Amino acid sequence: MTITQAGTALAALGMMLFSSPSARADDARVTTVAVPAPGRPVTARVDAQGTIHVLCDAPGGPNYARSSDGGATFSAPLPVVGEDAGPAGLEFSAWDMAVGRGGRVHVAMGTNAWKLKLPQEEWGLFYASLEPGSSAFAPVRNLNKKPSEGFSLAADEKGEVTACWLSDRLYANVSHDDGKTFGPNLEIDPGYNPCNCCTTSAVYGEDGRLAVLYREETDDERDMYVVLWDQERGRTTRKRVSQTPWKIDGCPMTYYAITRGPKGFAAAWPTKGQIDFARLDGEGGTWKPGEIATPGRSGMRTGLIALPGPDGSTLVAWKLEGRLGWQLYDGEGRPSGKAGSAPSPGQGAAGVVAADGRFLLFR
Repeated sequence: MTITQAGTALAALGMMLFSSPSARADDARVTTVAVPAPGRPVTARVDAQGTIHVLCDAPGGPNYARSSDGGATFSAPLPVVGEDAGPAGLEFSAWDMAVGRGGRVHVAMGTNAWKLKLPQEEWGLFYASLEPGSSAFAPVRNLNKKPSEGFSLAADEKGEVTACWLSDRLYANVSHDDGKTFGPNLEIDPGYNPCNCCTTSAVYGEDGRLAVLYREETDDERDMYVVLWDQERGRTTRKRVSQTPWKIDGCPMTYYAITRGPKGFAAAWPTKGQIDFARLDGEGGTWKPGEIATPGRSGMRTGLIALPGPDGSTLVAWKLEGRLGWQLYDGEGRPSGKAGSAPSPGQGAAGVVAADGRFLLFR
């Protein structure tokens, strides 16, 4: 489906709801939900009002849908990219989404501009936003105008929005007005040396600091670190969260994720193909027992998530070879029930903790 066809279909459908079949996992707290066709799930978020937001990739470009009934039904898919977003042949791919003040949706995207041999300033992070109540995303903007990847977004209820990205170093663009304007390209800390073909993951913590998860490459030691950035004071702290060493002389091209929880964060990452996770306090320190190995395996640039529940449990999910896998853990970090899996297209792993405490995974 082309962007034009998608827009026409949307106009005809209005806000008609899409019925989404669901499947119960082994544990009653985990449910898998089909995204509106023809989407391939990339990421999902839930806002302060309990609305679930889902970002997908599709043949015509990224699309977005939302659910106000706990994932039982979804709005019709809404194209993120308008008709006149670039030259012929330019394709957009979804990287990340954040939901900020009042339910405003923020989306980060990459393109195939390098394949088209467009100017290098077109090889960067592209951004679009959806105002609450609007029926269309605002025009796409080139946010950093620099060859880059590893895009992530974070937003809070105060109107702060940060886009993080990699270009040999760890950079960000910061907005204080709900994404209307962004500041210049800013290196978070010159002492950080990120694994350049991996990614970033970012979320605002309860105290307002930005938590950024990334992989180091200094001396080919590919350790995982969480950075806590006090943007108001311009101060950063950093802690290593991975325990298993991984020395490799090339970028492993891995994805990973950090998510805010009731008492800090949950982070998940791969080491030597093995997916591990840890629960973190508000200062980025790991809770006992520290790094926890899961039954999940990772490929190059395959998605994974860690979702902290309100009762101290954590759901870890991953994508590999067209299947979505998951394992639930209790408050002590012990497996709760059996690992589950379901067919799911694409490379992304998307899920949320619903307002009623259930874990929803999108396939």
